[in-house]
Amino acid sequence: MDFYKIKEIEAFDQKTKVNVLTIYPDFKICRSKDLMIRGKDFYAVWDEVVGLWSVDEYDVQRLVDQDLYGYYEEVKSRFDGAIKVKYLGNFSSGSWLKFQQYIKSLSDTYFQLDERLTFDNEEVSKSDYVSRRLPYSLNDGSYAAYDELVSTLYDPPERDKLEWAIGSVLCGDSRSIQKFAVLYGSAGSGKSTALNIIQSLFEGYTATFDAKSLGGSNNSFATEAFRANPLVAIQQDGDLSRIEDNTKLNSIVSHEDMLMNEKYKAGYTSRVNAFLFMGTNKPVKITDAKSGIIRRLIDIRPSGRRVTPQRYQVLTSQIRFELGSIATHCLDVYRGMGKDYYADYRPVEMMLQTDVFFNFIEAYYDVFSTCEGVTLQQAYKMYKVWGEESLIAHLLPQYKFRDELRNYFLHFEDRTIVDGVRVRSWYTGFIDDSFRTTSPTEEPNSLVLDSEESLVDHILANCPAQYANEQETPSRKWASVETTLKDLDTSRLHYVKPPSNHIVIDFDLKDADGNKDPERNLAAASEFPPTYAEFSKGGGGVHLHYIWEGDPEELSRLYSEGIEVKVFTGDSSLRRRLSLCNNIPVATISTGLPKKENKVITVDEVKSEKALRDLITRNLRKEIHPATKPSVDFIKKILDDAYSSSLVYDLEDMRGRVISFANSSSNQALTCIQTVMKMKFKSEEGKTVEEQKSTTPAEAPIVFYDIEVFPNLFILNWKYADGTKNVVRMINPKPEELERLLKFRLVGFNNRKYDNHILYAAMMGYSNHQLYMLSQKIITERTGFFGEAYNLSYTDIYDFSSKKQGLKKWEIELGLIHKELGLPWDEPVDESLWIKVAEYCDNDVISTEAVFNHLKADFAARQILSTLSGLSVNQTTNAHTTAIIFGSNRKPQSQFVYTDLATGARYHGSDKPQWQDNGKGEPFEYDHVAFPGYEYKLGKSSYRGDDPSEGGYVDGEPGMYEDVALIDVASMHPSSIENLEMFGPYTKKFSDIKQARVHIKRKEYDDVRKMFDGALSKYLESDDDATALSTALKIAINSVYGLTAAHFDNPFRDIRNVDNIVAKRGALFMIDLRHFVQERGFTVVHIKTDSIKIANATPEIIEEVMEFGQQYGYEFEHEATYEKLCLVNNAVYVAKTKPGRKPSYWTATGAQFIHPVVFKTLFSKEPVTFEDYCETKTVTTALYLDYHPEDPEMTEPPVFIGRVGSFVPVTPEGHGGRLLRKKDDDYHNATGAKGYLWRESETVKELGLEKSIEHKYYRNLIDEALDNLSKFGDAERFVS
Repeated sequence: MDFYKIKEIEAFDQKTKVNVLTIYPDFKICRSKDLMIRGKDFYAVWDEVVGLWSVDEYDVQRLVDQDLYGYYEEVKSRFDGAIKVKYLGNFSSGSWLKFQQYIKSLSDTYFQLDERLTFDNEEVSKSDYVSRRLPYSLNDGSYAAYDELVSTLYDPPERDKLEWAIGSVLCGDSRSIQKFAVLYGSAGSGKSTALNIIQSLFEGYTATFDAKSLGGSNNSFATEAFRANPLVAIQQDGDLSRIEDNTKLNSIVSHEDMLMNEKYKAGYTSRVNAFLFMGTNKPVKITDAKSGIIRRLIDIRPSGRRVTPQRYQVLTSQIRFELGSIATHCLDVYRGMGKDYYADYRPVEMMLQTDVFFNFIEAYYDVFSTCEGVTLQQAYKMYKVWGEESLIAHLLPQYKFRDELRNYFLHFEDRTIVDGVRVRSWYTGFIDDSFRTTSPTEEPNSLVLDSEESLVDHILANCPAQYANEQETPSRKWASVETTLKDLDTSRLHYVKPPSNHIVIDFDLKDADGNKDPERNLAAASEFPPTYAEFSKGGGGVHLHYIWEGDPEELSRLYSEGIEVKVFTGDSSLRRRLSLCNNIPVATISTGLPKKENKVITVDEVKSEKALRDLITRNLRKEIHPATKPSVDFIKKILDDAYSSSLVYDLEDMRGRVISFANSSSNQALTCIQTVMKMKFKSEEGKTVEEQKSTTPAEAPIVFYDIEVFPNLFILNWKYADGTKNVVRMINPKPEELERLLKFRLVGFNNRKYDNHILYAAMMGYSNHQLYMLSQKIITERTGFFGEAYNLSYTDIYDFSSKKQGLKKWEIELGLIHKELGLPWDEPVDESLWIKVAEYCDNDVISTEAVFNHLKADFAARQILSTLSGLSVNQTTNAHTTAIIFGSNRKPQSQFVYTDLATGARYHGSDKPQWQDNGKGEPFEYDHVAFPGYEYKLGKSSYRGDDPSEGGYVDGEPGMYEDVALIDVASMHPSSIENLEMFGPYTKKFSDIKQARVHIKRKEYDDVRKMFDGALSKYLESDDDATALSTALKIAINSVYGLTAAHFDNPFRDIRNVDNIVAKRGALFMIDLRHFVQERGFTVVHIKTDSIKIANATPEIIEEVMEFGQQYGYEFEHEATYEKLCLVNNAVYVAKTKPGRKPSYWTATGAQFIHPVVFKTLFSKEPVTFEDYCETKTVTTALYLDYHPEDPEMTEPPVFIGRVGSFVPVTPEGHGGRLLRKKDDDYHNATGAKGYLWRESETVKELGLEKSIEHKYYRNLIDEALDNLSKFGDAERFVS
């Protein structure tokens, strides 16, 4: 063979005194045609005698040693001395080890073996790369046993799938067919029988694989089963019901090149040619519409029929002799069906069992396929209702739902106009052929129009009638008409005047294209009492004729959308043209039709949102109307009346339930849904439920409260504001018990966004499970809020706090008792643990009061805003600011001014229609400040070759500097608003707030007293009062900028302001300023939004900067001069100020440098306290301490801590544990905690373990900080 050469060495043996000839194989470095290497390992060797490639590595030893022996036989006849042969089979010879080293040194040289089947009678050569054969040949013999068995176990369509798949392998096409087969059925149904037949048909070409490992995310050796390049891979009892990652499975089925890993061998790239067959009694998990499994899976389902055990044994024994005939039959089936027969096959039944979203689409198939389009909000409401009714535990959040829904529609528009209304996230073009759907067999319509002879022609024969003119209107005035119906050819278009008690119900329902739909109209008319009916003049609508007992004038003309009641009084007449009708006499009715009536509700009748909810809920239970369609119409009517009244309400959370109710209509689902789409579930824009004032008396006691919710447990604990630890516990309270709390002024933490709504639902009678579902909806989806619930409370601490952090972090920061419950929130709580939950809730209530007391200054600021706005303290900062500046004007944008920053052109109000079409109209003036060359395109800005960013300009030159001047723009964003006159006439109100704060800062209190009609005077009695007022005004000022840049609708938002011109004006100015300073020869160290740092700044450049700012309307303040400064990046720096009016001090930004131990040790040189060593850790799941780190199996479970905690690293003497976070039922090191032992800070302090603090942890932090500084200069000198 070509990969070695036999060599000999002759040498004299001093010991035996004879010549010794050593024969050995010398392995050659070459690209061998007889030996194949894959992944630095043996792959195959050519066996010339057998005529096949061998994948048995020991065949190398056999073949080489045979060659060596032959050479030995040849040599011994010509050599008289001793002969030594270094056979591979003799380990002591060392040849086998040399061979192993040899193959490790070679690069991969191989061809994939057995890429096609080789039958028993086929001739092959080396270049065919065949290593095995099937034990049979193709033949046209009998396959009766197979036919009997398979036709019993599988119905024809399923048998076709099975034989098509087998045939594709026999033909060789399976290597390019991206499909795999799953035999899905109960145990004993015939899955294994079919797989055993497949195993026999492809003996030697099969492998057993593990589907579960292919669908897992942590098995790197899952592809090892395919190392021998099988053409068929089988798993008898697989499980793909819990696929985590289908990447490997998709790559294998798609026959893509992929990295193959085998244990103890180097990885290599190859493709899997196998067709996968798997038996399972669990459905394959299909995650979403994009899942590659959908287009690759062919599900094969046994029929459920069986043969007797005795017959089964006979048939399976005979099948062994039919393999060649079976293969020929399957090959014929495959060729007859074609390679692409199942190209578009989709496993719909499997999808219905595993793909939750597909089930939702299936449930609303009729809705999506008939509606013109649907908004994201509408569809998501339907999804949530469906999920609740279907008991789906985990629904998609809206942002994921948004993308998944796009898979079922051809078109998606982020913003568009529908029926003159601007909508967001609009889906159209439902892809109804993307999946099959089966509908229950519908009963035929009871109304059949197949007669051409009209009974009405006889009944109304003597009634006045006339032909229509060319305009399809009556030809003459009725006073001059002398003809009657019997004089006319009623097959022509005509008008007739029936008696006043003869009424007609006109069905005019339309299809998706807007055309009258006769099928829908017949179906709708079938629900009415049997009577004479005929098609309308165009043939698409339907007329039902009745005699009405009663006064027709009392009848409402509109029954529902698309269905009208026609009453013929005065000169009104019926337009008709006879085509087809029935022969049922005209019936008499006296009930069932809507009558003219007063408004269903008034402010006096429905005084609250709760009453409106109750009325709608009664309709959904059909307590008012027995049928779906009238109930839907009634709901629309009461909502229309509520909308036109002064009632403020928000019932958006009920939209999904109403849509689902409408969809349940047997024959008018589309009409009902279209009616729902027009319902006003929220009071008109500008009215907000949050502005309704609480009815709690102002002098009522303040009460702090908190809530805990589990599937079987609802706890509400509360206490008076008395500083004690006395807490009242309410465990599973009744609604009437909860209503008594409303006499107090309730205070909670984040209660406006959670606790209030749970309390409101509990007062409405929600069960514990319903409260739990609502809780999950609020937490995970940020939906389910009740409009009236916002103002159940007096105030919300989280809302008015200037520092936004959770209650648990406040407990740690304030040194309060920090407790975590440690119970899973999604599981029922054993009754024995209810008291434990209540104690946990007690602690949160006590902490809530402590945080409230700590934030009294923030609450004082909120009270001041409340006084200025006239709103309750419970309202948000945004609501207060809006009321202060705009008063009662809900739409102040009509007076706003918009400035084009590039040209300085100014335009009036944003309510002009042309703005919706991107038109600008004509400017009314030009600003003296403009930024020529500024561009904003596709969400990105550019100016002077720079990116001003969309929230503030940031630029810097990292390095170490001296004598750095820090110059700040005073109130940059507020000044931009003023300069832009953004709010038109309301800008002065905003400027007054800003100016008042400036006066307070300068202690010019008399000037403040003259502002706002003296309303601020009472807050200027002392410096402390003035500080609180200044804080309140600052909060209002800051909220205004945020609202101008917000993407949601609010009174401060100008729809033209797509490029955030408030921040952008400041950014463009700072770019101009950077060029100005650099042109004067100074180094601009750093620009951060509203400040500039200039190295080696002189008094002259500082003065010039201030003058430059005044040209743009900005006032600069020289905040400090840094003796030295190190800029690490655009967001992080460390600096020390020069002494002046204040002593010199250090300042820093960035987590690395502001860490108290690092900052005090390196910079401020202050003594380090115990609190400085405390590390606060926060996770979204849970933190644990594992006090047995030597036990990797965790036989002792780690100790639950909670989602937030304070910890200290300790030495082994401190008996700490590994700090872990839990994710997906597995434990991982918490961020920054690896390599150290930890204890809770509170425990370390209580046990006096301060000496066991692991200072190595902090030395590493200090060293890392110094290393970072060293990148920019001499760090030791810098910190000295």
